[in-house]
Amino acid sequence: MSDIRIPGAYVCPMHASVRQSEPGKCPHCGMALLPEGTRFALLRHMAQRPWMIVAMVVLMLLAMAAAMLLMR
Repeated sequence: MSDIRIPGAYVCPMHASVRQSEPGKCPHCGMALLPEGTRFALLRHMAQRPWMIVAMVVLMLLAMAAAMLLMR
């Protein structure tokens, strides 16, 4: 698991240092490795764990609420 470029590599969209020549699982988060250059890889990664999407929405709402309070 290094930063060496492997042609046709499989990568974890959340952990750029995880690269393998074959499909597998990320040793850090356990998610499936995707072919390098896969479009919307982060969205697919998050869709595998729906609680990540809920957490992102909650954090965005909290950030917007904080910004509105600061604008008063």
